[in-house]
Amino acid sequence: MVLAGRYHAPQGAVKAAVLIAGAMGVKQAYYAEFARWLASQGYAAMSFDYRGMGESLPPGRGLRGFRADLFDWSRDIDAAVDALLARHPDAPLFIVGHSLGAQLPGLLRHRDRIAGLVSVAAGSGYWRDNAPQLKRIVLYFWHVLVPLSVAIAGYFPGKRIGRVGDLPRGVVLQWRRWCMHPRYHVGAEGEAVRRQFAGARFPVVALSITDDEMMTERGTRVLLDCYENAPRELQRIAPADVGVDRIGHFGFFRSQFEGTLWRRLERLLAGFAPHPLSAP
Repeated sequence: MVLAGRYHAPQGAVKAAVLIAGAMGVKQAYYAEFARWLASQGYAAMSFDYRGMGESLPPGRGLRGFRADLFDWSRDIDAAVDALLARHPDAPLFIVGHSLGAQLPGLLRHRDRIAGLVSVAAGSGYWRDNAPQLKRIVLYFWHVLVPLSVAIAGYFPGKRIGRVGDLPRGVVLQWRRWCMHPRYHVGAEGEAVRRQFAGARFPVVALSITDDEMMTERGTRVLLDCYENAPRELQRIAPADVGVDRIGHFGFFRSQFEGTLWRRLERLLAGFAPHPLSAP
């Protein structure tokens, strides 16, 4: 499987390597301005599209019959990590995970190589932990809309129905199963996945947005607790903190926040302790 990624090199010395792991149904182009800004701050930044998404969907190929699940997407993050570290083998590696992108790093092969994870607007997808406005429709979404549309189309045609975006069948059905369990992926997948997350020792800082229309503070805490042996911290951010009326689930990566939220995230990256490289 060939994945599409975009690499942004800093002009001078590399402070660290930063992988941007995107949200469910969001193409890497959405993070382009943020990635360029990171490079301007001295970070080697890379984004990518999960298989079946954006530029990682082969030309002329639709999603009907396309085989991929969320474990495959975890392997896609591994591949992006490998590509970034091939360029900067001695640099500290950070992950900025937006929503889904912060839910999967506990499954990665090289968890010991990660120096820190900044989680943005991420939490458990368990339906009872969804924000109130989402909770009103989510059971219809999971029990009617998803299974019916997948049965008809052979994939989830989110663009057509205005929900999430087009997703491979295996991805959306596994995600559905996770969202039905109070412990999300750690509960739905069982002991093997719990042990993988328990093996993560990299520090995690979760930025929880108070007006997030999808994630709640409780859901964010549930996700943080999946990384049970990692140093972890939750920080709440309100729109008023940065002088705006709205941030929401997707707003963090808009360029209007370059001088506020992006600077705050950069300070978090700079504050992660130096991380010893893994033995060869």
